[in-house]
Amino acid sequence: MFRIAAKMLFGDKAKYLGLVFGVTFATLLITQQVSLFIGLMSRTANAIHAVSEADIWVMDKRVRYIEEVEPMRDVELTNVRSIEGVQWAVPFFKGLATIRMLDGVTQQVQLIGVDNASLVGICHKTILGDRETILEPQHAMIDINGYHFTWPGQPLELGRDVEMNDRRLIINGICDADPTFFTFPILYVSYNNAIEMTPPLRKKMPFVLVKAKEGTDLQALKKRIEEGTYLQALTSEEFAWRSISYVLERTGIPINFGITITLGVIIGIAITAQTFYIFVIENLRYFAAMKAIGCTNRQLIKLVMTQAAMVGSMGYSLGIGLTALFFKFAVKAPAFKGFHMHWEVLIATFVLMSVIIFFSIIFSLRRVFKVDPAIVFRG
Repeated sequence: MFRIAAKMLFGDKAKYLGLVFGVTFATLLITQQVSLFIGLMSRTANAIHAVSEADIWVMDKRVRYIEEVEPMRDVELTNVRSIEGVQWAVPFFKGLATIRMLDGVTQQVQLIGVDNASLVGICHKTILGDRETILEPQHAMIDINGYHFTWPGQPLELGRDVEMNDRRLIINGICDADPTFFTFPILYVSYNNAIEMTPPLRKKMPFVLVKAKEGTDLQALKKRIEEGTYLQALTSEEFAWRSISYVLERTGIPINFGITITLGVIIGIAITAQTFYIFVIENLRYFAAMKAIGCTNRQLIKLVMTQAAMVGSMGYSLGIGLTALFFKFAVKAPAFKGFHMHWEVLIATFVLMSVIIFFSIIFSLRRVFKVDPAIVFRG
C-alpha cells in the first residue's frame, strides 16, 4: 500500500511539490508569527523579570503596567519596611530620559536607578567594566544593544561622556540586558544619581521592591502592605501579566499578528485542500481501478492518509527548518534579540497542520467514495 501511495504521489511532481509548498508556507508563516508575538509580549515583562531578587512590587494604585510611572512619596519606603513579613524593601527608579552626545545628537533612554547599597535591579551580565562603578557620582552602565544604537559602528569603549539634564555622565560599564518592550537604550545608575539627574519633583520614587521573609505567604503580605500603606502591591508574576494584558488590550499588536496568523491558516487550508482535491480528481481512474479489483473504501482511506502523512511530514519539516534558520540569523540583529521558537508553538503548529490536512483529505475523498468502478472500462 505504501509503495502504491508513493508512486501515485510522486508520479506528478508538480502536484506533489504544490502540496509540500502549501504545507511548508503555512507552517513557516504560523510558527514564525506566533513565535514573534510571544517574544514581543515577553519583552513587555522583561524589565520585571530582570529584577529576580524581588518578590513584590509596590506602586501607586494608578499604575497599570511597568512603563506607566506614578511617583510616590519617599516616606512610603519606610512605611513598607515597617510591614510585618518584609525582609527588605528598596527603592527602584524607572523612567525615560534624554541624553546628549558630544556631537550634539540626542537620544532617549530608559533610565534605571537601583538601590545604592544592594544594587537590586541592576543587570548581572557585565561585558565591560564593573557594575559597582555606578555608585560613583556621574557614572552609568549601558546595555550593549543600546551602546551600538547610540554609537553605531564603533567598538566597545568605556569612559564615553554624555550629558543628561545639563549634567555630565560617564559610561563606565557595558552589560548584556534583556530587551524591553521599548527599544531605547537602557542606562543603569544608582538611585541617588537618578534622583539628582532627573528634573526636580515633589515625588520621584516610582517603585518599591520587596523581599518577603522566608516562609511568608506572598498574598497575605500583599494584603498587609496594601492595608498599611494604601498603595498597590503585586507579586512579580502578577505585575508581569498585568503589563502583558495591558499591551494586549490597549494596542493593535494582537490584531495585527492575529490577522497574519489567520492568513497563514487560510493559505494552508486553501492550497492544501485545493491541491489535494485536484490530485484526487486527476487520479479517479486509478482509484476506480482499485475498487474494481476489490479495494474497500477503508483501504483507499489508508492509501490517501499515507500520501497525506508523506506530504505533511515533508512540508512541516521544511517549514520548521526555515523558521529555525530565520531565528538563527535574525537574532544577530539587536531588534530581534531574545526571540526564539518555543516547543509549545512547534506542537501547536503540528496539531493545526494535521487538522488542516485531515479535513482536506475528507473533502477530497468524497469523490473517491462515489466513483463508479465501471469507469475504468469506459473509453
